[in-house]
Amino acid sequence: MSWLESVDRVVGQTVEAGRWLVLPVALILFLQWPLRDFVQAGSREANDAGQWIFALYVSLAMTFATRERAHLAVDAIAHGYAPAVRATIGRWGGFACVAPWACFMIWTIGPTAWRSALMLEKFSETLNPGYFLIKVAALLLAVLALVQATIDVLRKPQGKPT
Repeated sequence: MSWLESVDRVVGQTVEAGRWLVLPVALILFLQWPLRDFVQAGSREANDAGQWIFALYVSLAMTFATRERAHLAVDAIAHGYAPAVRATIGRWGGFACVAPWACFMIWTIGPTAWRSALMLEKFSETLNPGYFLIKVAALLLAVLALVQATIDVLRKPQGKPT
């Protein structure tokens, strides 16, 4: 197994595991109203937990959508091109758009996320733990986007247009 296949497998397993985060997000959203109105406790804690779980979910879901070719794509120009040409445009076009953005995000968010994680930053209004996970999730999104764009551009074409 090549290093590219190994990295691809790790990314795939990571985003597959992340899809289950939608269940606690849904549960927390469901519980917020009864916690606030009937129990009159715990709704702010549920909201804070929901925010960081949702941030992690989104960071993984974006990469999952990319891997599944589920993003919306403009096909106005390339719809008449041969499938191989469309696949090449999709791979290199995706890399040309995603890689600079991801590198910029890693460069700008990286130090902030690192400091936040080291101090286990809390939510400022409630002092509940977990705010650092939102910043880490933003960094994770950029790292996964860069890794996936690199995998896509280095992988041998499979004949499937993007």
